[in-house]
Amino acid sequence: MHEKFNPQPTLEDSVVILQPLKETDFDQLFEVASDPAIWEQHPSKDRSNKDGFTKWFSEAMKSKSAFLIIDKKSKEIVGTSRYNLSKESSKAIEIGWTFLAKKFWGGTYNKTIKILMLTHAFKHYETVLFYVDENNLRSQKAVEKIGGVRISSINGTKIETRPTASVVYSFERHQLKNLMQ
Repeated sequence: MHEKFNPQPTLEDSVVILQPLKETDFDQLFEVASDPAIWEQHPSKDRSNKDGFTKWFSEAMKSKSAFLIIDKKSKEIVGTSRYNLSKESSKAIEIGWTFLAKKFWGGTYNKTIKILMLTHAFKHYETVLFYVDENNLRSQKAVEKIGGVRISSINGTKIETRPTASVVYSFERHQLKNLMQ
């Protein structure tokens, strides 16, 4: 990470609070993740069971960049998201591993969460990347809805995709103003 970038600050607005994910958040977040509908378009469908989620949670904790997302009014767990460094550019960071409880789909939550994370990221990075599985049309549409542009390279370097994330979107710092309108 950029030396001055804090990958796990507490971020909040009038809708949500993003706070650093802690070991003690496991049970509450698993309650959200145990809904198979969240994973129906995702390649890792096993995250809805205890073993699959335990593996995911362990990786999230090791990243030291994951958030627990809480609805500010009801105090309900909305979901999670996190940052990850880009291998292709020191001027880019990734936002991903996001999942939200089904009751928070389709409203303002995803956009609100992404505005908070993008605003924080753009203090140190020029570009934010989103990696999505080719069959996860729901996530692709969500990224496109906030202005993500599908790309295959960054600064002339071909982007290395993953077996579970072969579609990559870019969001540039100058786009943030349009998203906040």
